[in-house]
Amino acid sequence: MKKSVLLYFLLLTTAACNKELGKLPENARVDGNTILDQRTSEIALNGVYYRFANIDASSNTTKWRDNELLPAMCAGYMGYGYGADPAEDNDNANSSYGSGPWTSAYQLINAANGVIEGVSALNDKAFTDNRKNGILAEARFLRAYGHFRLLSLYGEWWDKSSTYGILLRTDFITLSNISKKRSTVQESYDQILGDVNFAVDNAATTNPDYYVTKWAAMALKIRILMAYGDNAGAASLATDIIANSPYALEPNVKDIFYLKGLASKEVILGIQPQQNQSAYYYNLSSQYYPGASALYVAKQKLKDLYQNDPRQSWIIGSANAYAPGTYYFLKYIPQGTKATTVSETAYAFRLTEVYLLGAEAIIRSGGSITTAKNMVKEVMRHAGLTDFSVIDNATTTDDLLLQVYYETARSLTGEDGQEWMALLRQPFPTVQQLKPTITDKIQYIFPVPHNEFLQNPQFGDQNKGYQK
Repeated sequence: MKKSVLLYFLLLTTAACNKELGKLPENARVDGNTILDQRTSEIALNGVYYRFANIDASSNTTKWRDNELLPAMCAGYMGYGYGADPAEDNDNANSSYGSGPWTSAYQLINAANGVIEGVSALNDKAFTDNRKNGILAEARFLRAYGHFRLLSLYGEWWDKSSTYGILLRTDFITLSNISKKRSTVQESYDQILGDVNFAVDNAATTNPDYYVTKWAAMALKIRILMAYGDNAGAASLATDIIANSPYALEPNVKDIFYLKGLASKEVILGIQPQQNQSAYYYNLSSQYYPGASALYVAKQKLKDLYQNDPRQSWIIGSANAYAPGTYYFLKYIPQGTKATTVSETAYAFRLTEVYLLGAEAIIRSGGSITTAKNMVKEVMRHAGLTDFSVIDNATTTDDLLLQVYYETARSLTGEDGQEWMALLRQPFPTVQQLKPTITDKIQYIFPVPHNEFLQNPQFGDQNKGYQK
């Protein structure tokens, strides 16, 4: 664990002497001892969302870069515009991005644990309208999200018998409980599913789309079940969301990213920018175009994926002069424009993902191929396509799953990592064919950051193929 993370944990502990949490960014401090009633519980919960958005207190901007960029790098679709990062070639041990998700996920989890402990200790009578369970549901969703993100990037999620799970944190960190052993993969799934099931059962059905709902919890559970291998369960959840939720596919998907942002009826859970974030020179969409302190770009592989696809005209920009075979990535910001609140909005879950995961789950579980094909074609139709022959002509299960993967990459690259997970659910020979720099499954995940072993001697073994 990085020293900065340890310091963050200690600062959270020190914050226990405060009787009340303040406005953001101060309310990023979450400690059960500051939770006294429903009002302070709500303030503390906002602190967990603050960590979910990964807000940088110094600039007051959300930092969703590792969600949008790192998985797309690993899948070969995006890269660093001033020269390739090793993650682009799946040389994970030498990537400069590999430890970021570890830090941010544990900050999120610890903040959630502070709320869960503090709210659980209060009498039910301190809350109205069953809000106690609602707050706990949102906090447990966010803890599940953090733990699953860690499992998908640092644990052998594809092997339930593996001992290489994640370090589960279910207690608020103090000096006395920092040291802890990593859990098995099955234990990791059990904890994550326990949290997300509670969220499905207890979260509100309606909320602003930057807060958790029952539907967001169901969408997260679909991701988890797809990794876990419960395809029938994932298919059932997707069908439920599509049929019964208040969300609808955006008629023109481009409008989500260029016009509507969180106002789109497709967004299940998004990241709301901070006030005046678009004016900050080093915000994220400015790193896509024109490039500020960094430049994150689309690679030739992504441009090729959009061949004869109307999305190429607005997602892939002009060539980047600093790295051959790369292009401006314009999914969030049109070329020649400046950052806006909409361009700074990020997306954790959209209904498009539910359609595509649902289609994949139906195919894998032996369901109706016609239904699965229609779900994929519906996504394509909302992206402006009219020729569905690649879907109609897929005659084998493997061929159709490959086409679903391609559409997942076209639809979701640069959002929250689903292009990477969809690739890794393919048979290993297919993964190798699609991404030749992957020669071993150890490249599916990153090494546990070195400082974790320094600060936590009980952690256990480093991931296979990596050194402590």
